[in-house]
Amino acid sequence: MNGLDSGILLDPAAIEAQSFALIDAEVGPHPYTVRQWPIVRRVIHTTADFDFARTTWFSPGVVDGALAALRGGARILCDTSMVMAGVNKTRLAALGASLACHVADADVAAEARAQGITRSLLATRKGVAEGSSIFLIGNAPTALYELLRLAARGAVRPALVVGVPVGFVGAEESKEALVASGLPAIVCRGRKGGSAIAAAILNALMILAEEG
Repeated sequence: MNGLDSGILLDPAAIEAQSFALIDAEVGPHPYTVRQWPIVRRVIHTTADFDFARTTWFSPGVVDGALAALRGGARILCDTSMVMAGVNKTRLAALGASLACHVADADVAAEARAQGITRSLLATRKGVAEGSSIFLIGNAPTALYELLRLAARGAVRPALVVGVPVGFVGAEESKEALVASGLPAIVCRGRKGGSAIAAAILNALMILAEEG
C-alpha cells in the first residue's frame, strides 16, 4: 500500500497522529505559538490545504481568553447548522458549554421575510440577546458584519469570534473588518473558509481546554 502500514488505516488515532506528523514536516518552521499551532494544524488536517499555514490569524491573547470562556461554560452561537454538525458534542458537554444556531428558527425566518433582510443577520441578533460569548461564523458575512455592528455599540463583548466565512462577495472584506475591530478573533484571511473550518477551530480549542 505504497509503503503505508495497512494497519494504520484501521486505527483512527494512528491516522490522525500520522497526518499531524506529515503536516508538521511539510510546514516546517512557522510563526505560530505552541497553543496556536494545534489550531492551525487541525484546520490543515480538515482541509488538506496548506494555505492556512499562512492565512490563519490570531488576535493577541485570544487563545487564552477563549479557553477561559470554554471552561466557564460559554454559550456558543453558530451561523449555520453545518457548523453545529461538525462540533464535538462530547467535549462540549464535558466543558459545560452550550451551542446554538438560529437561522432555521421560525421567528427568525418570519422576521427576515417581513424586513427583507437575511436570516443570518437576525440570527446573530438573537444569539447576542441570549448572551452568547463565542461566535462561529463560517459562511455568512452578513452575520459577521452584524456582530461587528453590535459590538461597536457595546451590545456584546465576545470572548471569541471565529471569523472564517467563505466566498466571493463580502467574505474577505468582513474578515478584514474583524481583524481591524480589535475584538478577540481567529480569522482565516482571504476567500477561503467554511463550516468545517469553523468547527475544526472550536474542536481544537476544546482539546486545549481539556488539556489544561
